[in-house]
Amino acid sequence: MQGKQVHSRAALIAAMTIFGTIGIFRRYIPLPSGAVALSRAAVGVLFLLALMLCKRQKPDFAAMRRNLLPLLASGVFLGFNWVLLFEAYKYTSVAVATLSYYMAPILLILAAPFFFGERLTLKKGICAAVALLGMVLVSGVVETGVSNIAELRGILMGLLAAVLYAAIVIINKRLRDISALDKTVVQFAVSVAVLLPYVALAEDIVFSAITPTVALLLLVVGVLHTGLAYALYFGSVERLPTGTVALFSYIDPVLAVLLSALVLEEPMTWLGALGAVLILGAAFVSENVHQKKP
Repeated sequence: MQGKQVHSRAALIAAMTIFGTIGIFRRYIPLPSGAVALSRAAVGVLFLLALMLCKRQKPDFAAMRRNLLPLLASGVFLGFNWVLLFEAYKYTSVAVATLSYYMAPILLILAAPFFFGERLTLKKGICAAVALLGMVLVSGVVETGVSNIAELRGILMGLLAAVLYAAIVIINKRLRDISALDKTVVQFAVSVAVLLPYVALAEDIVFSAITPTVALLLLVVGVLHTGLAYALYFGSVERLPTGTVALFSYIDPVLAVLLSALVLEEPMTWLGALGAVLILGAAFVSENVHQKKP
């Protein structure tokens, strides 16, 4: 049992580390966000289907049919969640986009009374207020006002992506008797189905921009950041305590913030750094409060 725990922790750390680097890769892919998201979903679903074939795991079509409507909805939200996140990376720094996206746990706190009948306690309310203050500091409006429209647009995209992610979590909580792998395969496939017409109608792709290097980056994002990372994540969370999963999940945003500064040399003011601490701290405390609820 101890060996399985160690293996699962290593897998989870690997998954969150991979997730934390996706913003760097997006920076070097000169394609519209919808096209990148479509490629990610298509390669990811093919990877997971190949994984199921290697494991000789047959899809549970009965479970998929029972959960068809919520799976369709979450698949649509997932596809556009990626589009919005990739757009956020275009208009603002990787650090700010990631922190905007990481408002999702706070949004779930505010949504819980309406969707799950949970009481909004004083501690959770304080966590939400602290995170919102952190978001204001990260946005830079305290220092520069609203003059940088592109920066604010990136923040808005990140926050909208967080809204969709929160919606996916809410929907997934209503799924019944379906494995994580089956669920993810359907969601990726639905994302492909909705993003295909979106990319065809709404985006202008310059195919000459798809050089061998860009194609390799798209393949890495699809295989490494999507197929492999999701497989590692779902394969580990089933064997680990919720608290451990919540703690290790912070590898993703912390690594993204560090890489933004160290690799891309994207600046962050001391007020922005304080805002980052407030957002991540509030999300961490709120998750711990939620877990301690009897």
